[in-house]
Amino acid sequence: MPTARTYLDHAATTPIIAEARLAIARGMDAWANPSSPHGEGRASRALLEEARATLCNALDWRHDVIFTSGASEAVEIAACRAKVPRRLYGATEHPIVPHAMGVDAEAIPVGGDGLIDLAVLALQLAEGPALVAIQQVNNETGILQPLDRIAPMVREAGSLLLADCAQSASKMPLPEADFIALSAHKLGGPPGIGALLVRDLATLEPVGGQEKGYRRGTQDMPSAQGFAAALAARPYDMARLGALRARLDDGVRAAGGVVIGEGSPRVATIGAVALPGASNASLLVQLDLKGIAVSAGSACSSGKMKASEVMRAMEVTPEVAASFLRISFGPATNEADVEAFLSEWRQIAERTRQAA
Repeated sequence: MPTARTYLDHAATTPIIAEARLAIARGMDAWANPSSPHGEGRASRALLEEARATLCNALDWRHDVIFTSGASEAVEIAACRAKVPRRLYGATEHPIVPHAMGVDAEAIPVGGDGLIDLAVLALQLAEGPALVAIQQVNNETGILQPLDRIAPMVREAGSLLLADCAQSASKMPLPEADFIALSAHKLGGPPGIGALLVRDLATLEPVGGQEKGYRRGTQDMPSAQGFAAALAARPYDMARLGALRARLDDGVRAAGGVVIGEGSPRVATIGAVALPGASNASLLVQLDLKGIAVSAGSACSSGKMKASEVMRAMEVTPEVAASFLRISFGPATNEADVEAFLSEWRQIAERTRQAA
């Protein structure tokens, strides 16, 4: 196993950046419970509220922030407690969304381009107020949903929009939404901390306890400090990363591979590629043995790769879906990282052709 590895799985987790590490250490020096009334508790509370204000300033958000354990909990809070009777969600959402929305929720189909079918959404919205959950950036393909068009449709129907922005926060402006789910470890902050941004707390059922009565449990102030510092650092040079993703796409195609969603708007930090004739399990193993970390963008259960629901919803051919990989970039990803992947990709592609 090579000692120097190439990490291209930042959409799963990206390393904690230096600014976040320093902020976490500062928070740990103020170790008291932020809800305690004594001086130590008040000092910790002040740092928690400082982190909340920093997050709001970094994201240009002027409404409420509920700190959570991550984007999954943020989604669950909105999905279970938004004050509208129905639930709708995009067919290519992260798996937490259909789980949290419940068995009576309706899926909104996507086309082969991975984009929400707006005509079907309009029909679904006409049936009555609903919570509508749609990602800003798909976590497997990087495809951008047209939330600038969807948000007015949802608002005019008297419904509420939940936008999963785990893959877009710190990389692009947030959409207009009633609820926004965020995760720190996707953007250089620590794992185990996230947030639900809420435009109007009156649209959400309270539960008592901390976070203005909307989430129970002791707040993790040091992690909140790290989360806010990562957002404030703005570590992503999206123009540079966009050029790298274009280089990745070109190299994949040149070796006989497929770029999934290439005709749709996509974020610069995620590329979905495939090598027909190979399997994603085999590709992952071959790349890992060469010191390259990527993802198949799908869950692994009992040692068997599950088919990607995103690929299924997009009606990607079985041969392409079976060899799908997600390549994702972080703030420090560079040309050498991309070339290391492409060099091995070309060799795998040649071996696959010879085996066929």
